Amino acid sequence: MANRVLSDTVHRMDIAAFNATWLRAWSEKDAEQLVSVFYHPNVVYKDGQTTAGLHGAESLRTYLSNLFAATPPMRYEPDEVWPIAGGFVGRWHCTIALPDGSERYLRGFDLVLLQEGRIILNEVYTHDLPQRPDLTPPSV
Repeated sequence: MANRVLSDTVHRMDIAAFNATWLRAWSEKDAEQLVSVFYHPNVVYKDGQTTAGLHGAESLRTYLSNLFAATPPMRYEPDEVWPIAGGFVGRWHCTIALPDGSERYLRGFDLVLLQEGRIILNEVYTHDLPQRPDLTPPSV
């Protein structure tokens, strides 16, 4: 029954719009909006620096506030989303503006499970790109 509730939530929402708005909050380094609007109070968050996971919105708020204070400007751009049972996988590109004026590029994927329209599980996977990705959609 729980999986059906999660699946129904995903089917009722526009995951591409949710993903784009969520990534914009990441680009804006808005920890408060991320935690209060997008993440469930009982979220489990994992990335390369938190492999054991952070549990709960307050832990995530503290982590994000510290992360955002320590990192240069980063612009996240959604690429694609794929619905899965209970959530979605979103691929994105990130441009990091380094202090010396150069840029660094990442591509990443987020595994996102939703509960009550908010992120209950977020696992982040990233890797470096050697150059700026071509974000032009392929012609049909």
